[in-house]
Amino acid sequence: MTYLLYVAAALAEIAGCFSFWAWWRLEKSPLWLVPGLVCLALFGFLLALVDTSAAGRAYAAYGGIYIAAALGWLWLVEGVRPDRWDLAGAALSIIGASVILLAPRGA
Repeated sequence: MTYLLYVAAALAEIAGCFSFWAWWRLEKSPLWLVPGLVCLALFGFLLALVDTSAAGRAYAAYGGIYIAAALGWLWLVEGVRPDRWDLAGAALSIIGASVILLAPRGA
């Protein structure tokens, strides 16, 4: 369930940030900012649902998932296919996130 929350949070964050990118860099209407702000609020809410006792650990593990999701956005939304270095970096980030999430920790 944690990975699903992270993926949903990543998509919300990327969509929210992309709305600002579209407004500023692609010269889209300022109305693009409205759904962007909603997406960024949703991102914060979803990340807060992660079951952990330490926010910093949740954010650190999220970073790895975010990298992979951003490359998915690059490909699916922007039409730029990730290269082997992008994929290698994403794989390493997922491994790092998994180490953080799945490490045995004492009570």
